[in-house]
Amino acid sequence: MLDIFKSIPTHMDYKGQKLAEQIFQGIILISAVIGFVYGLIIEQFGWTVYIVLAGFAISCVLTLPPWPMYRKNPLSWQPVLPETSGESSQKPQESLKKKKHK
Repeated sequence: MLDIFKSIPTHMDYKGQKLAEQIFQGIILISAVIGFVYGLIIEQFGWTVYIVLAGFAISCVLTLPPWPMYRKNPLSWQPVLPETSGESSQKPQESLKKKKHK
């Protein structure tokens, strides 16, 4: 059962995050303008809120899941360097933290 969940991709690349943010802001802006104009015409503020909430729901469905269009530009990471046995396993920051000044 857990293998099914592990096979679902959960990442987005940086360009995908930028695209998702632009889509989200565009849908919210368009729905706000449409909602404001429609609410002004029929003189009902409630419809303005409903239209903006519908735009928010649509934008969440389009931008929150990591759709394949948000994963087109993966980062190429450098390979892991093997640790040699001659070096100490402590990082320089760790050795500095252990020193106490009196």
